[in-house]
Amino acid sequence: MNSPNPIRCNWFVGIPAFLLPVLLLMGCSTTPAPKPQESKMQPQQRAVVRKQIKAPVSQSGSSLDAHREGKAPVSGPLKDIYFEFDQYDLRADTRDMLKAHAKWLKDNISAQVEVEGHCDERGTGEYNLALGAKRAQAAKEYLVTSGVAANRITTVSYGKELPVCAEHTENCWQRNRHDRFVVKNAPTT
Repeated sequence: MNSPNPIRCNWFVGIPAFLLPVLLLMGCSTTPAPKPQESKMQPQQRAVVRKQIKAPVSQSGSSLDAHREGKAPVSGPLKDIYFEFDQYDLRADTRDMLKAHAKWLKDNISAQVEVEGHCDERGTGEYNLALGAKRAQAAKEYLVTSGVAANRITTVSYGKELPVCAEHTENCWQRNRHDRFVVKNAPTT
């Protein structure tokens, strides 16, 4: 009975096992990307290069981006709407505001909007995230039934995580129970 030669099998396995790591290491580049040579540039050129190298600043206008940058959210053309405690149904004044929002969105067809649902501090984090999502969805549904294309509207819930006001009063809580509308791709005037 012929048995395979152990030396011959090890040789066939050993060569590829040795060459594979060597070939992989040869394929990895260790040359760093070239840096702009600022010393040979004029001061105006250096400023442009430095501006391009810096991390980009958020342009979305979301409450989360403003919070990360340590700033208050910037107001856009669509104003916030407010809710009663523990509710996500739209009040009469809220529906009037959403009608105006729908008209603006239909007049500015390139604009897209993100509806942010916010809550006051009362309740658990999970509960408030769900409530904020329902508030944002209620506003989106109203805008869609008013003729705005659904694919132009996204929703997000921040629950109680990004309050507008930090006091523990009813007036402050009312300000925190809102939907904020972040307009993207808005026309510049």
